[in-house]
Amino acid sequence: MENQEQQASAADILTQAIANKLDYLSTMQAAVQHGDDRKIYELLDQVRYYQEVKKTRTKRAVNHLAELVDNIHPQISHYLSDNLIDYLGHIYPFFYYEEYTTGLFHIYFGNWWDRRLFGDLDVVNVRFDFDKTEYQKLRDSFALESQNQRLNTAKIEAVSAESERLQQLVDAQDDRDSQKAELRDQLKENSGKSSMPWESGKVKEERQTIIDQLTKLADEDEKALNAHKAIKANDDRILVLSKEDTILNYEKQSIRDAFDDFEHFEAHNASLYADYLNSLLGKSEGEVTVDD
Repeated sequence: MENQEQQASAADILTQAIANKLDYLSTMQAAVQHGDDRKIYELLDQVRYYQEVKKTRTKRAVNHLAELVDNIHPQISHYLSDNLIDYLGHIYPFFYYEEYTTGLFHIYFGNWWDRRLFGDLDVVNVRFDFDKTEYQKLRDSFALESQNQRLNTAKIEAVSAESERLQQLVDAQDDRDSQKAELRDQLKENSGKSSMPWESGKVKEERQTIIDQLTKLADEDEKALNAHKAIKANDDRILVLSKEDTILNYEKQSIRDAFDDFEHFEAHNASLYADYLNSLLGKSEGEVTVDD
């Protein structure tokens, strides 16, 4: 009798667990059919939804039901992307998106030449996953403005100084040739000396000094021969760095036009999930609007 009761209890528990899963999937299906994106987001992460959107202090237990749709996240992301990207277009008019595979989106900053691949858009989590290197360049570029510098000012100055040093080597060729001729004469004179044994050390030291000076001049000659190629490479490098600074200026101006400053831009990024889902509250089927 006791075993039968235990079996019946186990059956009830299993039946309820299955019912919960079916109810979850049915609710998700209905939300899709009715274009209720807000409900879909709530079902995908109820804990986050209640914390960030509902602002409730009540701790909700994770029910793990959302794991039922983990394997169809690409399709969910593709479906949810239309309204989200439409919303983002009003808030972040300088971002452009490319769905490079189902449900996965690249973010491009701007529509100008040499625009940057800036990261990815996580539709399911309503989050920007910015490329860390590119984002840090933008952050640093804003910070350097207080010093009246661009991101690549120091690099450009260093490369320019190197090119100037190389050009000086080229320009000093006649002086080096004159020094070499004089040193060779000294070397010839040194070789012709018939020194006494006690003076041989001094003569050898003098000879070595002359040879060291000639070697140094020969090294400078070799660098001068390659200087034009190196200067051309430096010019190309400066062009790349200057272009990057120009692109960063476009990006900074775009952020200022939309958010006034970088701090407000970051604040909007941090609250994007809650802001977007709040914009969906009370909207009619499939409709997303952005307050002016």
